[in-house]
Amino acid sequence: MSRPPSSIEYVDAWGTSRRSRLFPGRRLVHADLHNHTTLSDGRGDPEKAFGCMREAGLDVAAITDHSRWASAFLGLVAAPNWTGIDRRAWRRIAELADAANDDGEFVALRGFEWSHFSYGHMNVWGSERLTDTLRNGATMNGFWSWLESRGKDGLVGFNHPGTGPLRFAGFRFRPAIAERVVSLEVFNKHEDYLFKGTDRGKESPVVQCLEAGWRVGLIGVTDEHGTDWGTPEGKGRAGLYVDECSRHGVAQALEARRAFASRVKGLRVDAALTSLAGQAGDGDERARARMGGSLAHSRGRARVEVDVDRGEAWWGRPMSVQALRPGRPLPVVAATIEAPLPNPDEPVLAFELDLDPAEGSWLVLRISDPREPPDPRAPAEYARLGRAIAYTSPFWLDSAPA
Repeated sequence: MSRPPSSIEYVDAWGTSRRSRLFPGRRLVHADLHNHTTLSDGRGDPEKAFGCMREAGLDVAAITDHSRWASAFLGLVAAPNWTGIDRRAWRRIAELADAANDDGEFVALRGFEWSHFSYGHMNVWGSERLTDTLRNGATMNGFWSWLESRGKDGLVGFNHPGTGPLRFAGFRFRPAIAERVVSLEVFNKHEDYLFKGTDRGKESPVVQCLEAGWRVGLIGVTDEHGTDWGTPEGKGRAGLYVDECSRHGVAQALEARRAFASRVKGLRVDAALTSLAGQAGDGDERARARMGGSLAHSRGRARVEVDVDRGEAWWGRPMSVQALRPGRPLPVVAATIEAPLPNPDEPVLAFELDLDPAEGSWLVLRISDPREPPDPRAPAEYARLGRAIAYTSPFWLDSAPA
């Protein structure tokens, strides 16, 4: 018999509290929302995937096999690299997810990865229906139109952005679907997609996406194609803050962008942004925002608070936190703090900076380990900060009323 929807333990397997020190009302779950099996181009038995991910310590997991052409050529599962999943495989993933799902303990999700060589790949989670590039006329516009025709059927995310040369048709914004496009993979496998293409003169896909108008959360995924789902160290994963450990709770967290990207198992990250411009009333909730949320802010000072923990073994470890603001080809590093990781009895990391909404509508926090080697594509301004281990979802700056 499964436990109630909120029964997941308060301390996880790495000795880290699941409660944010900044916003303690919700609980952290560790998620991997992008995985493959032999139903498309993976090497692992789909019957084993969810069990492997649960055993590896994940609280939330998804199978998202490729959707390419198979829904138009039913039965061609013998050639999965070309065809991807068909409707029969789509039903099988639902059966496996329903059997593995255990409210309060483990959330198993069905999804698919819409896959186009030029435009890129996108995950769809929780939808009742399946589509592929052939049925969408092999165009980005066709996929968007299919999503829009489905109403509220499913949530959507940009996968390994910048891999397809057309980059989702330049991340062209679609207002009708914007609320359901909830994520961008900044970590996929071992790669940091902040730097994708920037060594060849291209714009960071993170900048391109956010500047196009998409208000997405930032996540990490393993994009596992092997047989050891959830096990390898150093691959991307996501942290979500949920009201309950259930499919509904996970969907709510994604819709609210209460998410962070990590490539360290057991890492807890949360962040708050407080406007110090003007006089905010005691009851004015707009004065403080959580990562993924909006802040009403006039030009002036703002305070950043960052909660990071990974258990006692990490206390005192050197950390660097950077505030990233709009810039091209990479975000501008607007402020940096370097300090030892505090223990639970010490104040969270905090700093102040000047923010002007006229200079850009978003702020992302990047957390790096200065002792680790930087990404080989990183310019000097980033290279000195070491290797990124986490990103928060963006804060969105809305001009405060006069």
